Amino acid sequence: MATHNLDKGKDRKDHAGSDNEDEDIFHDARFPAEEETRLLEESRSIKAEANKLYSVASYDQAISAYDRAIASCPSYLDYEIAVVRSNMAACYLKLEDWKAAVDSASACIDGLDRVVPPPTKAEEKEDSGTAPADSDAAVVEISGEDEVAEEEQLKKIKERDEKKRDVIRIRAKALMRRARAKTELGGWGNLQGAEEDYKILAAMENLSADDKRIVQKALRELPIKIAKAREAEMGEMMGKLKDLGNGILKPFGLSTDNFNFVQDPNTGGYSVNFSS
Repeated sequence: MATHNLDKGKDRKDHAGSDNEDEDIFHDARFPAEEETRLLEESRSIKAEANKLYSVASYDQAISAYDRAIASCPSYLDYEIAVVRSNMAACYLKLEDWKAAVDSASACIDGLDRVVPPPTKAEEKEDSGTAPADSDAAVVEISGEDEVAEEEQLKKIKERDEKKRDVIRIRAKALMRRARAKTELGGWGNLQGAEEDYKILAAMENLSADDKRIVQKALRELPIKIAKAREAEMGEMMGKLKDLGNGILKPFGLSTDNFNFVQDPNTGGYSVNFSS
């Protein structure tokens, strides 16, 4: 497998047009096969150590170990890193560090999306009907002329399907963790984000019975919470605008109390009435 010289990568970074291009170059660089295997084994060993720390409720220490596991893992192995990020999100949930849990779960999902991109709305519609000939569900024709090639092709198909199932499983865990953390954080935007995650989860077929109950319960309760949060934040925003308006109008002997906002029940728009 081809490798990139680190000095050459540095030169590219110096002349790249954007930070995203720099990240792509760094992400695409590959270690030699033997070095990659060594680093991956080291990362998995540290991850196993972190899992043991988690199992005995040493969450802070587990997070530190998970960080070391990520540092040891080649940066282009998105699936391996995503699994660790999901585990870190679980630790942060236990510590009730909701913001960090959201960040870790989101990083996990972003990594998984690079391994197996989530289906687009158009693809979801196709999946609900007849699958196209080139989809994963389509029958793969194998000639049978070369037995070795046939076995190799079947092996690749099996590995691809197993990887896809693994990605879907970890994505569900990360979505559950992010949705819970956003719900706990509260606020209009976070609650809307939690609802979006739960809607995605509701459409997934690999959830356990317990997770399905959690998702359905959340989808029943969140609309009311979202409405209350929206009302509270809108009220707070209007209060700040009123204070700002009073500061501007005071030199003219006026205040926002001189202006009445009346909502049109038909259009939802507002008209302003002035009273001295």
